[in-house]
Amino acid sequence: MANNGLRAVGGVVKKASKRAPGGQSGIEFFKGKGQHILKNPLIVQSIVDKAGLKSTDVVLEIGPGTGNLTLQLLQKAKKVIAVEIDSRMVLELQRRVQGTPQAAHLQIIQGDVLKTELPYFDVCVANIPYQISSPLTFKLLAHRPTFRAAIIMFQHEFAMRLVARAGDPLYSRLAVNTQLLARVSHLLKVGRNNFRPPPRVDSSVVRIEPRHPLPPINLREWDGLIRLAFLRKNKTLGAIFRHHSTLAHLERNYEVAQALGDVRPAGGNASAMDLGAEDAHMAADDDDGVMSQAGDEGMDVDGGPARKKGGKHKFSEGFRQKVTEVLQRSGFEDKRAAKLVQEEFMTLLAEFHKVGIHFL
Repeated sequence: MANNGLRAVGGVVKKASKRAPGGQSGIEFFKGKGQHILKNPLIVQSIVDKAGLKSTDVVLEIGPGTGNLTLQLLQKAKKVIAVEIDSRMVLELQRRVQGTPQAAHLQIIQGDVLKTELPYFDVCVANIPYQISSPLTFKLLAHRPTFRAAIIMFQHEFAMRLVARAGDPLYSRLAVNTQLLARVSHLLKVGRNNFRPPPRVDSSVVRIEPRHPLPPINLREWDGLIRLAFLRKNKTLGAIFRHHSTLAHLERNYEVAQALGDVRPAGGNASAMDLGAEDAHMAADDDDGVMSQAGDEGMDVDGGPARKKGGKHKFSEGFRQKVTEVLQRSGFEDKRAAKLVQEEFMTLLAEFHKVGIHFL
């Protein structure tokens, strides 16, 4: 029988307060903050199993919420470090372990995970607000010492873009940069009805295993090349490198390197976090963190930094020919970024380095 929004309090009938469905211990979940609590115990158990935890492991859990996953992790690991920004969730988590043997093995850090200096951990398990998917992924990959694996719940579309391979329509700068630093695999898809309150999109669990050692390349230059190549990922590299702004920008880099008498690019190396910064391929467009791909096809190739004079980009004809010769000699002029694998991008970067051309 419907209650018509009424509840009895102290013998007096009052209108019920409006709370998000699925509240636990009086906690209201805010969809706008990405608070979607995983409620299906079978999926919780599956995530723990796929994490491959050892009894000696220190587990970093990001976004523990009310602790459904935390309690399972505590049964498997030596210690769980839970990072939670919501003080209400922190109190609920403390309440659930209070007076149990597990309490001594749980450390709670209250704060924004993106602004928190993370401690040592072996494995990361996370069910995160989708709005922070990209920055958190690269923050974890920049963490030292390197962890063994991260098992993370992402929005399904983001997860598919993360694991996409060359030739896949979802293949982008995000996939190339992530897979440079880690092995990434899709574990399972999780329907939206497994959460309280249900988000507007489905989710997927992904496993990320950092590569060790990292490829011996300058990450700043690598991202400079990848960012340029994916401005129009389905156009040929020859077409992309013929744009005036591209040539003007690269010639400035070339002149600086020549003036310094050093083929190394100015500015030094970058960290893994820089690979995820200002990701033009992603933009949150609603409260659930649904991602768009406007950046893949909608960016203006000729709108990048360039030297101008009289409204026109300036570069020398000799430099244009130098760039063209690199692409032709290496066989990349008619190739497209959407079809290139990691090794081919590395080869292309090395070919440009041979003639003193760098990407900053």
